[in-house]
Amino acid sequence: MGATSPARGRIARAAVALSALLAVFAIPAAPSAQGAEPARHPAPVPKTVVLDGPRLAVTKVKLQLGDARLKRTVRDLTAQADQWMNQGPWTVTDKDQVPPSGDKHDYFSQAPYWWPTQPKTEDNPYGCPYVQKDGQRNPDVDKMTDRPEVGKVFESAYELSLAWYYTGKRGYAEHAAEILRTWFVDPATRMNPSLNHAQFIPCKYDGRSIGIIDFSQGFTSLLDAAAILDTGAPGWSRGDHTGFRTWNKQFLDWLVNSDFGKEEGAAENNHGTFFDMQVAAIAAAVGDRDLARQVVREARTKRVDAQIAADGTQPGELSRTRSFHYSTFNLVAFTRLAAVGEHVGVDLWHYTGPDGANLFKAVDVLLPAATGAKPWPYPELDFRAYAASDIVHAAADAGDRRAKAALPALQAPPGGDLWALRPAVEQLDSIATTG
Repeated sequence: MGATSPARGRIARAAVALSALLAVFAIPAAPSAQGAEPARHPAPVPKTVVLDGPRLAVTKVKLQLGDARLKRTVRDLTAQADQWMNQGPWTVTDKDQVPPSGDKHDYFSQAPYWWPTQPKTEDNPYGCPYVQKDGQRNPDVDKMTDRPEVGKVFESAYELSLAWYYTGKRGYAEHAAEILRTWFVDPATRMNPSLNHAQFIPCKYDGRSIGIIDFSQGFTSLLDAAAILDTGAPGWSRGDHTGFRTWNKQFLDWLVNSDFGKEEGAAENNHGTFFDMQVAAIAAAVGDRDLARQVVREARTKRVDAQIAADGTQPGELSRTRSFHYSTFNLVAFTRLAAVGEHVGVDLWHYTGPDGANLFKAVDVLLPAATGAKPWPYPELDFRAYAASDIVHAAADAGDRRAKAALPALQAPPGGDLWALRPAVEQLDSIATTG
């Protein structure tokens, strides 16, 4: 697998953390042109749950010191953030459809891979009954606005918060705060903290447990966005912080105790991995570190052993029509869960199951296709090599020598490679295609 030993990996991470703290609190800014004594600019360390807060702070200091490569990457980030400045905020209540509950504060989305079999008529407006076509997305799904709009909430607030953190431009923070406040905090526009009507199938189900994956990675990015805003962002008040934290506690309770949550947690494919990742991240964010540790610890056998084969392949994802997409998608959850584990003291990267399976092997399986060395040998309707980019970065950071060697050959994702600024794995090919 080409990874460092667990002991060496822990030592390396400890050294990085120590260097980070020294950099944050000891590195002065560059001398001014007038030769005055340089001022110190300690970067605030956000209490993130997926991203490495001290690492972000070090990166910010390096920017203050004029790192040319980081400046170029910040331009890529701000180009994306600028596109959001005239969009939003969005609200779950601003939709034409009414959920089965009758409450527009309830999130409402349609299953993406289910299609009508009959013409749509006045008596049969949905064209029921519906049949499943795996990997083929029904365009009618986007007529229901909650899912595409919450995707914009996730992406915009995250990018705007990061852009504010690295540039200090208050407009980015104020707009990110407005977006979060509108969807999650303001009583008139906030979403109810549950997903009872996610991925409904017309004339079949009012909602399904697998609809929980609509939030998945995107929502955990918001946890980090809020943590970044908590470092003193203009426009983000103490009341906003408290309101968002309260929403998260209520949502976590629903995830853990609802029938849908229990069913999704029992899933043995990417749905189960993402459920664990989401629960662990929210638990860490609201201060329930015991629950976060428990979820990551149990994922060693419950997820790694069950889903990753001895050769590193993921059989449950290879059976899909978009096998590369789903192999990377599941590893988004695994690697983000591993990042949460680092925050709460559980090492998921260096766990190896009884048959030899581990995360490093699962990433290494992707490398030939991700670098263009060999074609992906399994079914894939829409291959995108860049989907693996962040995953390879994460494995390299965790000590995988093969992944590190592959970095120069990776295909850059649309908008540029932002890993240096937000070193946490994202699904880089469209998450809207996932179900």
